[in-house]
Amino acid sequence: MKRIILMVLYNLVFVPYWWWQLCHYARKGEAYSQEKRWALLQKITRHANRGGRVRIECYHTENIPERENFIFYPNHQGMFDVLAMIESCPRFFSVVNKKEVRDIPLLKQVFRIMGAYSIDREDIRQSLEVINQVARDVKNGKNFLIFAEGTRSRQGNRLQEFKGGSFKSAYKARCPIVPVALMNAYIPFDKNTIEKVTVKVIYLPPIPYEEYKDMKTVEIAEEVKRRIETAIAEHTDR
Repeated sequence: MKRIILMVLYNLVFVPYWWWQLCHYARKGEAYSQEKRWALLQKITRHANRGGRVRIECYHTENIPERENFIFYPNHQGMFDVLAMIESCPRFFSVVNKKEVRDIPLLKQVFRIMGAYSIDREDIRQSLEVINQVARDVKNGKNFLIFAEGTRSRQGNRLQEFKGGSFKSAYKARCPIVPVALMNAYIPFDKNTIEKVTVKVIYLPPIPYEEYKDMKTVEIAEEVKRRIETAIAEHTDR
């Protein structure tokens, strides 16, 4: 909360207009191109991060597919994760979030602009509908982000189990899977501090459908987790 207040105070002159823009785009999102929506989100995110004393250190954006649609699978550290990736990613993406966060102010508007889906983990039918809809959307030109852990780690840069079911959308869409390693993204919003922090976003080489098509989803989950853990180990103390 302290850091969010700092972000607002630092950008106080612009906040009313940006808030109006967010609400307007959230209501009329489909009237604007993905490029315009992404430009707005990146502009606000960059200024907010600067004001909140958060530095985004990005690695290997060349691994983000330029022509194919894909699904990002990052580790899940905290509520700041999506904002870190918005600043660092050159391509528009949407996100699958849990229903518990869909009505949080600011995140609510951001998710609507992105065309996000909320999943109810206790409703199997609704969860399957979201999985299928994401697969259809990817086939039709959208990119997505899915947190395979399902919930925040709360263990710093240590990962939890990656759930195989999270990879069904990629399997159905036959799209590249892009593992993403996040480091220190739990600090900005999940720690009661306003100390300067560097959040690292590491885009790993995509895994094409041809490489994982014969694997079980639990095997895909284990492999993606392994690659992210390796990347975190390699970038620790850099």
